[in-house]
Amino acid sequence: MAFVKAQKSKAYFKRFQVKYKRRREGKTDYRARIRLINQDKNKYNTPKYRFVVRFTAYAHELPHYGLKVGLTNYAAAYCTGLLLARRVLKKLEMDEEYEGNVEATGEDFSVEPTETRRPFRALLDVGLVRTTTGNRVFGALKGALDGGLDIPHSDKRFAGFSKDGKQLDADVHRKYIFGGHVAAYMKTLMEEEPEKYQSHFSEYIKSGIDEPDDLEEMYKKVHAAIRADPTPKKSEKEPPKVHKRYNLKKLTYEERKAKLIERLNALNSAAGGDEEDDEDNEDDE
Repeated sequence: MAFVKAQKSKAYFKRFQVKYKRRREGKTDYRARIRLINQDKNKYNTPKYRFVVRFTAYAHELPHYGLKVGLTNYAAAYCTGLLLARRVLKKLEMDEEYEGNVEATGEDFSVEPTETRRPFRALLDVGLVRTTTGNRVFGALKGALDGGLDIPHSDKRFAGFSKDGKQLDADVHRKYIFGGHVAAYMKTLMEEEPEKYQSHFSEYIKSGIDEPDDLEEMYKKVHAAIRADPTPKKSEKEPPKVHKRYNLKKLTYEERKAKLIERLNALNSAAGGDEEDDEDNEDDE
């Protein structure tokens, strides 16, 4: 029989260190994160910011600005990035100094520093998403750039970049920013499958978007509304009158004592009833 060497010995298992929970679940790349947040020592503890983009559900705040449908596509990601950029700059009182790219043309844009203050700089953090060309995370990046943030980037991953020509087609990128790809799909379904169009775009129809050409005008109004007032809106929902409890309420000492006495009385009464039944049975015999 051939000799087989043990690859994992007792010493290996004694020194084995369990990885972090989110690393085991495949949710966080800690090696990439530490490269994003570690600052050089000669920067004198200057804060380092990240522009974190995650697609977990949908953009909750966009309905306040007039966008009530299509909250997960490339155009909605652009609106979300624009909203974040304008809100951060307004909080830092830099919104008037750095307006960004007011008209979304689809061309690459980088903010230029002014004489007084440098632009707010952040690093793009996309998490574990695949950084393919035209991914929605780059729609959010484009919105933040047009909003006035300084984020190091390249135009190679924006929608409309041609791998063969090695340049960005601004017209194609603009089409994605204003939902042109959604409008084209709407037109195709209207002509070929009207029933599927009615079911697939039912929410669009309910919100008053009957024609695909209305999408661009709607997104223009959303962009203008975001730039006009990017401050967070308070929720209009009324607080619940009765709060739900998913665990038992903690009783006081007096309540616990009274509950114990009640249980003892119930047990004593049950035991007394059993004794009376036994006596009746003996009398019958």
